[in-house]
Amino acid sequence: MATPQATIERLPAGPTGGDGERRDIVRAARTVLAREGWRRCTAEATAAEAGVGTNVVARHFPDHEQLLLGVLLDSSASVAACLAAVAESHLAELTDLRADLIALGRAWLAPLEAFREHFAIVRHISAEVTTLPAEAVDKWQATGPRQARRELARRLRQVADRGLLGITDADQAAERFILLVPSSVVQRSFHGALPLGRQEEDALIADGVDDFIRLYGPTASR
Repeated sequence: MATPQATIERLPAGPTGGDGERRDIVRAARTVLAREGWRRCTAEATAAEAGVGTNVVARHFPDHEQLLLGVLLDSSASVAACLAAVAESHLAELTDLRADLIALGRAWLAPLEAFREHFAIVRHISAEVTTLPAEAVDKWQATGPRQARRELARRLRQVADRGLLGITDADQAAERFILLVPSSVVQRSFHGALPLGRQEEDALIADGVDDFIRLYGPTASR
């Protein structure tokens, strides 16, 4: 099963002979992007973070905007892969619907800690979204949040097929679960920047799960 530790270092493959150097540049760009945001993550800032000259960055990535997009998409795909594994492990077998959904909601929050740089990037992008290329924003959403939601929907559909949830539209149910359960913690903590206490998180997750079960419990009429 995929874990945050196993996926966080997945980076684009570099050209022959420059793999390590390219990897260092991508890591540096990710760090600067998380710290400074899209507009301030320049080739010069990336080069300084990597400890190389700007000519080295240009040799691997002549288009710095494409480097930033590549870092963002790679990071988003890693988080989505982690969340897909979370959905798989927590929905494969259900023994207590409420308790198991609470456990899923708790596990869905694990990337906030495991992928701290990614969510720092997300906070910057949320603030800069009106100035970013629309294509970049759409690709980010498709690679990250929408992909994670599709995987959750697929697993929820399987649960419904076993008669454990009253779902006819799994995509909608997945969106509702994310909004009702983990998103309450994500929003209040500003994507993990200001972590909540465990007791507050647990209460938010439990309340969200109760709302979800009221909507999609096994006796719900869809």
